[in-house]
Amino acid sequence: MTQDEQLWNAADLGCGELVVLLRIRLRKMPGQVLRVVATDPGAPEDIPAWCRMTRCELLRHDPATHSFWIRSRDDWN
Repeated sequence: MTQDEQLWNAADLGCGELVVLLRIRLRKMPGQVLRVVATDPGAPEDIPAWCRMTRCELLRHDPATHSFWIRSRDDWN
């Protein structure tokens, strides 16, 4: 984990609840990177799709650690 990144272990949260909580977290940290650990089987498809829809940048996905690095967009309203 780098100095400018935060970590959230979402564990096995279902993607419906996960994306609601993810939005709340990312809104509080515009332009910063959040590493999300999500073990829900749908996460590898759902998180990238959510990032595209919300204009957050998926920087990296590591399937071995169930990690997703997401840069929060700067212009949350």
